[in-house]
Amino acid sequence: MFVSRRDFLLLTCTIGIYAGLSAGLQAFGEDTKVPVSVNLKKVAIGGYDSVAYFTDGRPIQGKSDFETEWLGARWWFANEAHRDMFAKQPETYAPRFGGFCAGAMVLGTTVKADPEVWAIIDGKLYLNADKEGLADFQSSSASNIQSAEEHWRSLADKGRPQ
Repeated sequence: MFVSRRDFLLLTCTIGIYAGLSAGLQAFGEDTKVPVSVNLKKVAIGGYDSVAYFTDGRPIQGKSDFETEWLGARWWFANEAHRDMFAKQPETYAPRFGGFCAGAMVLGTTVKADPEVWAIIDGKLYLNADKEGLADFQSSSASNIQSAEEHWRSLADKGRPQ
């Protein structure tokens, strides 16, 4: 039996959704219609410092000592300077699609992303669930971003991911 890569990714994403929901790992900011992937403590992107991807070129775990709130989620940073940079321009530093997997968003669904699997494309941060998905996302980044953005707008208009 042959399964296409797209069907395999869709199946993997679907399994990830159910696993994430049953484990309580995916929740959403409640103060806004824009969904944000948070943990049970409402901390976005696993507590990673979203500014560090841009300034340090790598993921760095944030600390609750350097926290700000945005879109109903708690965002942690490695230091005060990063927190302040984010607070001034959160749209610049926050990952696209609320921190959900960019590859899954291409398919119109949400999957918890791994903050260690990321790319900055045209000045925007994209997280992915796994390295293979990131490679697929990057292989046709322009068309994938366009498709993901269309799905994201649709989900944001509904107020919650599917």
